[in-house]
Amino acid sequence: MMFRDRAILVTGASRGIGAAIATAFAAEGGLVIVNYRERAQAAEAVVERCRALGGQALAIAADVTVPEEVTAMAARIAEEVGRLDVVVNNAFAPYRFDPERRARFPELDWAAYNLQFEGAVKASYTVCRAMLPLLGRSPDASIVNLASDLVARPSVPYHDYTTAKAALIGFSRNLAVELGPQGIRVNCVAPGLVQPTEASAATREEARETLIAQTPLRRLATPQDVAGPVLFLAGPWSGFVTGQTLLVDGGLVMA
Repeated sequence: MMFRDRAILVTGASRGIGAAIATAFAAEGGLVIVNYRERAQAAEAVVERCRALGGQALAIAADVTVPEEVTAMAARIAEEVGRLDVVVNNAFAPYRFDPERRARFPELDWAAYNLQFEGAVKASYTVCRAMLPLLGRSPDASIVNLASDLVARPSVPYHDYTTAKAALIGFSRNLAVELGPQGIRVNCVAPGLVQPTEASAATREEARETLIAQTPLRRLATPQDVAGPVLFLAGPWSGFVTGQTLLVDGGLVMA
């Protein structure tokens, strides 16, 4: 039970990768705060799965791009939990991974980029700022931000999404340098295409098969494949690791 007596916030945890991460922490004895924006019933279902796995959990609604809502979430965590050891910034702006029908660069206005920056960078910035006082009380706190292997290998040029994730990696590295002396580690997990998720549902089978053929492990990632590396970076086995980006894509990108 690696995360017994530890409190973990997972943003965007009512479905997909976030739900897999939340339940993985719970299976290791963690107390998981399941953040969601509007899917209350789905978030409560994740809470129930966490409890069934032996962890503790509660759901808190907050739009992580809205500072006032994140501040209120931090206050509730402080009151009801009293501590916070891990933050996983998983929430991101809606996106469709559709190679055929994606917007090409001449069709993209700045609003599309800004939407992705808000979902990736502003959300992580807002959550980290609000949770920092709580994380500062933990002797071995950790922040894990969800990036993308598209930053290293833009196999499909999803311009707005990938640019925002690249900025998130830069944000994370700067944060790692600044928070390191306080004992707070900051790392990124960068998955390839993950299925099943709502974002990958738009990727046609032909495109998936092409990607699988280029991947040494000859399959796409599942949400559970992403959860394991997140737990590694959040836990004691990576206690001397910070400022890193861990690629989780079956060897498609080899750094």
